Amino acid sequence: MRLDKFLKVSRLIKRRTIANEACDAGRVMVNGRPAKASVKVKPGDIIEIQFGTKTVKARVLDIQDTTKKEQAKELFEYL
Repeated sequence: MRLDKFLKVSRLIKRRTIANEACDAGRVMVNGRPAKASVKVKPGDIIEIQFGTKTVKARVLDIQDTTKKEQAKELFEYL
């Protein structure tokens, strides 16, 4: 699954366009490397997102095309 879509489905970022902009600005890293929005994400990958001065680090646990709000938390775990 594309990185921007995963960020939206997992609700780490609210909208896909915002996820795209964050990737283009170099604020999203996958496994320690700056990532474009088109990078394929798979279970086990580590995603780091910089929100201003705060950094969020999460491990991908599962991939799904759509989820309900309650199930979105099961797609990743915070590190």
